[in-house]
Amino acid sequence: MKFLFDLFPVILFFIVYKFADGHQEAAHALAVQYMGGLISGGNFAAEQAPIVLATAVAIVGTILQILYLLARGRKVHGMLWMSLAIIVVMGGATIYFHDENFIKWKPTILYWVFALALFVSQVGFGKNLIRTGMEAQVRLPDPVWARLGYAWMAFFAAVGVLNLVMAFVVFKGNTGAWVSFKMFGMTGLTFVFIIGQTLMLAKYIEEPDHGKGDA
Repeated sequence: MKFLFDLFPVILFFIVYKFADGHQEAAHALAVQYMGGLISGGNFAAEQAPIVLATAVAIVGTILQILYLLARGRKVHGMLWMSLAIIVVMGGATIYFHDENFIKWKPTILYWVFALALFVSQVGFGKNLIRTGMEAQVRLPDPVWARLGYAWMAFFAAVGVLNLVMAFVVFKGNTGAWVSFKMFGMTGLTFVFIIGQTLMLAKYIEEPDHGKGDA
């Protein structure tokens, strides 16, 4: 459930984009009517409506995520706050300038910020953020925690580059294909990375010591 909750804005973005792409004239009329004041010039081409509407819904979805957590009295982690800040800035630019390039950069900026935060925290301050987030559920030797931190840094840096390649080289001029890759490709890569990481760490996981009873 947590995995789906984390993907909530991405799923909304995908659904709204695909639906609006199949109904461009209706999507364009809706966007101009309700979002005209947020758009430079108040109007834009009909083919730009899907990305404008999908971006707006993704921003709202991220805000709803945070409001839900706050309403339940749960902690809102820094990564989610950072995600909100980046999607508001890059998504806002996408809507105002009706330019899809801004939202295409958003995943890369977010992943690189995550990688940088992990690097600065672990190397500069000696605090492993991956360990902080997982230590309550998993016990690992110190060297393994360090390698795990570096693995996540490398993963975030790599998928940030991959997003740019797919958005501006492989799927250049085909925003719909990039949206599908963002939904299924990036999500799939993350899932595979987590599964592979879990399998590799299994031999290091220390069982909690519950004590031994008398024979």
